[in-house]
Amino acid sequence: MDGIETEAVKRGTRWLARAGLRPTRQRVSLAALLVGDGKDRHVTAESLHAAAGESGEPVSLATVYNTLRAFCDAGLIHEISVDGSRSYFDTRLDDHPHFFWEEEGQLVDAPAEDLEIARLPELPHGAELARVDVVIRLRRT
Repeated sequence: MDGIETEAVKRGTRWLARAGLRPTRQRVSLAALLVGDGKDRHVTAESLHAAAGESGEPVSLATVYNTLRAFCDAGLIHEISVDGSRSYFDTRLDDHPHFFWEEEGQLVDAPAEDLEIARLPELPHGAELARVDVVIRLRRT
């Protein structure tokens, strides 16, 4: 992990340990890129794959997808589906809305305190609410 700062690697390793995930070299390097600086971020598998290559820790795109899925399954990140073919992975786990800038393909946090959802439809029998994702699509004027 030559291209990734030592503190980022430590933070990524602790993040994996909290979820009980085995700290393989690839998981640690991807975790360091995701949470190593302590900031929340939204990534696509492709953008994380590119960042890994730039850091000197190249991994296959398939490995990035599989690792992001494992992180989701472990509750470390949330997947936000913007459309049928594009998913973003969010390291911020609390409930909050997002702005999606269509031209740039960029997903950013929106102020949660300004969002009000008055009512949700009645859930089907035998279902429980897992979460509500709010993505507000924007275009520049």
